[in-house]
Amino acid sequence: MRPVPERPTPGQESVWDFPRPAIAEACPARVVIEHRGTIVADTTASIRTLETSHPPSYYIPKTNITPGLLRQVAGSSFCEWKGTAVYYDVEVDGVVLSRVGWSYPDPSSAFQSLRDHVAFYAAPFDRCSVDGETVRPQPGAFYGGWITDRLAGPFKGIPGSRGW
Repeated sequence: MRPVPERPTPGQESVWDFPRPAIAEACPARVVIEHRGTIVADTTASIRTLETSHPPSYYIPKTNITPGLLRQVAGSSFCEWKGTAVYYDVEVDGVVLSRVGWSYPDPSSAFQSLRDHVAFYAAPFDRCSVDGETVRPQPGAFYGGWITDRLAGPFKGIPGSRGW
């Protein structure tokens, strides 16, 4: 059953206005990831992916991720639009956050801008923010979107959303 989209307030975007298939677009917002007092990433040059019913995922240039924190791990997955993803652990102060990042080393032609960028799940980190606002993770264990007050939902991942 298709949900009823929330009406966006001034300054909000509705995730129901995002396209399907997904797209990638440059994002000038300041995106910061912090954990255990360490800045994991800090950029104003992210790429956000937009897809109907999903909050954006933010792909951060590897050059804006603190060196030495990422470790590629075994395994991959396939996205029908972006291609084959690889996964990363992040280690901060001896604490390993398992499979919290992913990237597309050889993305499809429509997503070439994602090459050399990494996206992260928000939940495992102490704080992820967009322009200073702490984000909320997209519901559901599979999804990696970041929810801010600038988005109107409802968001894919809530109970009953499997068929959206």
